[in-house]
Amino acid sequence: MADQQQTGRTPAGEAPTDGRPGAGDDDGLGYEQARDALLEVVRQLETGGTSLEESLALWERGEQLAKVCQRWLDGARARLDAALAAEESDGRE
Repeated sequence: MADQQQTGRTPAGEAPTDGRPGAGDDDGLGYEQARDALLEVVRQLETGGTSLEESLALWERGEQLAKVCQRWLDGARARLDAALAAEESDGRE
């Protein structure tokens, strides 16, 4: 936990609690950075001209980036749901 406080990263195997992506090679990327990198991977794959090995490496990189984006989106959804639930409970009092 001290490592998380120092680096701002979620330790491996733990779910993010504040909208940031979880652990992994790309956990320092913001949503927009990961999305832009993913778009570049897709562009390279669509353009072609790469060897099978390079294409597989690009595909794997794309999968990693897609997971980072999904974690960001899941975190944002959780924050929105929590805010809506809090607003709803405040309105009932």
